[in-house]
Amino acid sequence: MPAWPGGARGALSLSFDNLGEAAELELGAFPAGAPLGEHFTATRVLPQLLETLRAHELVATFFVEGVNAELYPEALAAIVAAGHELGYHAWRHEQWGELTAAEQADNLARGRAAFAALDRRSGAGLAGMRPPGGQLGAGGAEVLRAAGLSYCSPAGAGAGIEDGVAMLPFQWRHVDASCVLPPLAPVRKAMTGSADPLEPEAFVTYLGAEIEQLRDSGGFLGIVLHLFMVDWLGEQRLAALLERLALAAREDAIWVAPCRDIAAHVLGQPDSFGADTALDSTSWGG
Repeated sequence: MPAWPGGARGALSLSFDNLGEAAELELGAFPAGAPLGEHFTATRVLPQLLETLRAHELVATFFVEGVNAELYPEALAAIVAAGHELGYHAWRHEQWGELTAAEQADNLARGRAAFAALDRRSGAGLAGMRPPGGQLGAGGAEVLRAAGLSYCSPAGAGAGIEDGVAMLPFQWRHVDASCVLPPLAPVRKAMTGSADPLEPEAFVTYLGAEIEQLRDSGGFLGIVLHLFMVDWLGEQRLAALLERLALAAREDAIWVAPCRDIAAHVLGQPDSFGADTALDSTSWGG
């Protein structure tokens, strides 16, 4: 079994995906004529979330779209100032697996340029990305390595290394959106035996059991929440989940860390983390 820092049996990353209206713009769902730069996830949800994370002494990774470096530079600076990591989530939440390798490279170049400008003002750094839709697509790990990224978090299982890039995969059953999105009904079926939408309380309970399993059996687990679904989850349930994670971290049985730190550990242990990642072709896009 791979060794984690401090003798922990397992490693866990908490991440939050999406910011602002980027995904809505890409999907054509943003109201025509509505002003940009005023989205509730940036103006209301994010400040409250940063305070909640601070209260629980947890550090998370925020996978945000590159366009937010232009629309919400202050919000991104606030994430970094609070000690969290910024990761890339495509320029405008493009379905990554549907892009050509050249399109992926151009997308990454545009995003890295925007983050580099932000970096000069806030100290942000860009180590990795999560591909929208969960798929690596035509460019694979090669296009990420060429862009200077050290890790990727696609859909799959098993932390590993591919072409010099650390793979920190998420499983759809650990993603809040899997509870409600129609294309992910098979995921719910596997989780609970029913394809019906999953209530927030049931999802938090499920994650609690998964955290216990990680403590007992080891490995890597990535919990993926979305800023636009924080209201769905509810303040009390979010606090309960974060307290559970904080407790696990205090017990030293689970190393709770941002993706950049876990990726650095994986890359520093090539004999323990080989090509062990099994990618998952399931996507929220159907």
